[in-house]
Amino acid sequence: MTRHLTLPNQLTILRLLLVPVIGYTLSASWAYHDQVSVAVYGAAAATDTLDGRIARSRNMVSELGKFLDPLADKLLLVTVFVECAWLGLAPWWLTSAVVARDVLIALGALAYRLLIGPLRGRPTLSSKINTAMQLLFPVAMLAKAALNFPPHEVLDALAILVFITTVFSGLNYMAIFTRRAWATPVSRS
Repeated sequence: MTRHLTLPNQLTILRLLLVPVIGYTLSASWAYHDQVSVAVYGAAAATDTLDGRIARSRNMVSELGKFLDPLADKLLLVTVFVECAWLGLAPWWLTSAVVARDVLIALGALAYRLLIGPLRGRPTLSSKINTAMQLLFPVAMLAKAALNFPPHEVLDALAILVFITTVFSGLNYMAIFTRRAWATPVSRS
């Protein structure tokens, strides 16, 4: 069991554990909750950068990590986007796009798995850029709530960039799933 609890996997588990904490701090009404939300979210976002770098640089990539890392990312981002939209900090149109992309990718992967077979793959460049943008936007959004910075124009520009990368990444995954499905021979039993 300890070979699965590598440092990258521990960081990913920490990110998973921070999801309810960030959810709580965002909805709290006590003094300085916005500043605490920024700090907790920043720590969670930092674990995403660190776990991948450590896993690759120290050859600690594991099957558990390949499963937990995207799960932790999705739970963190969906929680933050939905709660921030609920609180009026994030636009609903952007939150809808972020959630819809993840749902479509999950459904596509499930359909591929059930109809064709195991889906082996790695995150695409567009997906990595999208995840970075989706992690960055809440930092700016929460900083705006806590510190009244950055200006609304910067948040609006970031929201548009997140939307573009979200749509592009989602379409890219759909194209990859479709291409792989068409290229896979169908077994006739």
